[in-house]
Amino acid sequence: MGSKEALVVCSDKKLSTGITIWDMDTGDDLYHIPTCASPPHALTCLRNQYLVASQIHRQGSFGSGAIFIWPLNKPQAPLRNYPIEAIGPVSCTKDGVYLAGGTLSGNAYIWEVINGRLLKNWCAHLKSVTCLVFSDDGTLLISGSEDGTIIVWPMISLLDETDCGSFPSMLSFSAKHTSSVTRLLSTSSSSSSVFLSSSLDGTCKVWDLVTGTLLGTRAFSHPITAIVLDPLEKILFSGSEDGRIFVNALDIGGVEDPFDVSENQPIVLNGHKGSITVLTFSASGLISASEDCTACLWDVVNCVIIRRFNHLKGSITNLVVIPHLSLLPVMNHRQRASNQFRVSSLDKLPRPTNSSKGMVTLLPSCSSLKVQHFTSEFRSTDSMNQQILELENGWTQGAIQMKVEKSIEGRVWASRMTKHLIKMNKHLQSRLLDLVQCQLLPLDSCPPPTGKGKKLKVESLPLQEEEQTPSPAS
Repeated sequence: MGSKEALVVCSDKKLSTGITIWDMDTGDDLYHIPTCASPPHALTCLRNQYLVASQIHRQGSFGSGAIFIWPLNKPQAPLRNYPIEAIGPVSCTKDGVYLAGGTLSGNAYIWEVINGRLLKNWCAHLKSVTCLVFSDDGTLLISGSEDGTIIVWPMISLLDETDCGSFPSMLSFSAKHTSSVTRLLSTSSSSSSVFLSSSLDGTCKVWDLVTGTLLGTRAFSHPITAIVLDPLEKILFSGSEDGRIFVNALDIGGVEDPFDVSENQPIVLNGHKGSITVLTFSASGLISASEDCTACLWDVVNCVIIRRFNHLKGSITNLVVIPHLSLLPVMNHRQRASNQFRVSSLDKLPRPTNSSKGMVTLLPSCSSLKVQHFTSEFRSTDSMNQQILELENGWTQGAIQMKVEKSIEGRVWASRMTKHLIKMNKHLQSRLLDLVQCQLLPLDSCPPPTGKGKKLKVESLPLQEEEQTPSPAS
């Protein structure tokens, strides 16, 4: 029973499609969670206790979106979070302490899950963030973009609250992909410091995580849309846009090209009719998902499909594997209190630091990477006022200069706050227009019925008054 696993999938087509959970051994439906439509790389699992999925309610919208968090072991409505802009890909550390998200505008956000605190938001890329991954030890955050760039962000700079006005330091790369980055993989081997990337330019690359140099490249005839390493990190599986999965030996420990391994002929797994969207490994074997609305469990030794899962509600954009025990309710209250990981609502904006002492905190600007070298000098307001009073008696040059600096800091702070309030106002207006528009639409233009003669009225709205709970599949 302890070794049983469940397969969790979702699509990006309609909110009413929701999340489907299958039994890995039998293929039976275990649960269906309504109201979920997530773009690629937008579904993750926190400590095998919570499912986290970002939602983009209007395709291409910067402001209309949400992040839903569902507890796995009890059927209840999700914790709904509405960031200041729509989040696409999400990733969490192995211990579930930190959650990161990327946006269509190129911005990145990082939260502390237990209290919902927004620790940092910054402009990570000039174009959309397509994928995010934490290093295995949680010390680095790696981001990939639509423009082919890959950046490594040290967590020590992301968590530095005293440096909230400047951009975090990053590791530059000597080369990049020529098209959108589709997947990032961090290795778990303590003897190697490398990670892998794939792209629509038809290549997979191996990078040195310390120096940022390119170690090796493998080119394919079709765009690569997903990659995964086997548990021993010796074999690379690369899913392509035409539905094939290429199998290549990989020597990560080698100093020279890790792809430079002699092979008689390339191995190809054929079983999908659409582009591969997700590849992952479980205790049962390799699992692939595709735009052809199916997921497959593979016997990679014999290159055959063990079991096929048909997702009749649309193409599969996200797939995660969880222990079957995660779905069972915790009966013992003492055990629940000791084992349950607590999550909180995610903040829209960073919280002020040392607000009780009068510290002025400015929100970082995310308009362009050109302002990376901008640094703001934050001073205690109380301390500054005291210095002005001490110098004011003589009306010295220092007192006059101090007053000028205080006035400038006040104007900068007001300007930054005004910009953020304007952004929040636009976000709220967009949400309100969505709500009004949907309420004014005639019944025949509403989403299709999900039951016999019943039309969906509230489920697809960005803001829901009636919470829905996961229910066992019939």
